[in-house]
Amino acid sequence: MNQPSVHSGRIAGIYPILYAFFDRDNRLDRNAMRRQIEAVVRAQAPGVAVLGLATEVNKLSRTEREQIIQWAIEDSGGTLPLAVTVSGSSVEAQRDLARYAIAQGASWLILQPPALAAGAIPQPEAFYFDFFAEVMNGLGVPVGIQNAPEYLGVGLSAESLERLAAQCPNFRVLKGEGPSIVLAETVARVGHLMPVLNGRGGMELLDNLRAGCAGMIVAPDCFDWQQRIYQAFISGDVAHAEALYRQVLPAIVFVMQSLDTLICYGKRIAAWRMGFEVQHDREVKLLPTRFGLEAARRFADMLGPLP
Repeated sequence: MNQPSVHSGRIAGIYPILYAFFDRDNRLDRNAMRRQIEAVVRAQAPGVAVLGLATEVNKLSRTEREQIIQWAIEDSGGTLPLAVTVSGSSVEAQRDLARYAIAQGASWLILQPPALAAGAIPQPEAFYFDFFAEVMNGLGVPVGIQNAPEYLGVGLSAESLERLAAQCPNFRVLKGEGPSIVLAETVARVGHLMPVLNGRGGMELLDNLRAGCAGMIVAPDCFDWQQRIYQAFISGDVAHAEALYRQVLPAIVFVMQSLDTLICYGKRIAAWRMGFEVQHDREVKLLPTRFGLEAARRFADMLGPLP
């Protein structure tokens, strides 16, 4: 059974968000990026996302961001709906990248709030409300926001999300990033207006689904397992979903200790499952250790090859 997707009128299921792989010359690794897309296509993902935190988007130039969008469309042959995360410090910078993504064939967008400088105090919530409203204005595809205060430092309240949806008719998806008990409250407030997806690598996957989340956006290292769990859950086989989740949860916990851990070890688990090695790490804060690599290899072997 294939998952619902944006093509069927509803954004739902387990969307892998691509890693950025770099070659020995610190350039985007063309072959690795192609193999990553081919793997998620074979695994029948409902869609694919790019340029999020897992893609190390803050380390990418504008040209590299455009390259990843182009490659994702090219390598999938247009068979997967593409969600593009849009970041930038100004409204115009985000609108410019949003228009580029739409022109290339993006199906929907996820806006990030403008990044906080180190030590900076967040603006009042009204600033981010107005910022998102200005970016969304007139864009011709469904638009969401990444509401991830734990990771990005800022976010909108459920009340503000509801008001933003009333003001912006194209605000029709939400990428949350938080505990299931928080997402349950968000779904209760805006779930009738838009699908709400969580992330956090699949932590609390089943409880997120019980809370009403339409799906998850997670890195590729174990998205196929999470897809099987999602399919079992929505088909009513909760016992099978729970059994699968018990098997994969140690791997999820291992890579989700921090974003740095995900980039260091989650990326390697994904690469090994796809049959290649990570060639280069760009500007990382966490370098792999022997113990960490042994653990990551053990998890990759347990998860098995990506289809």
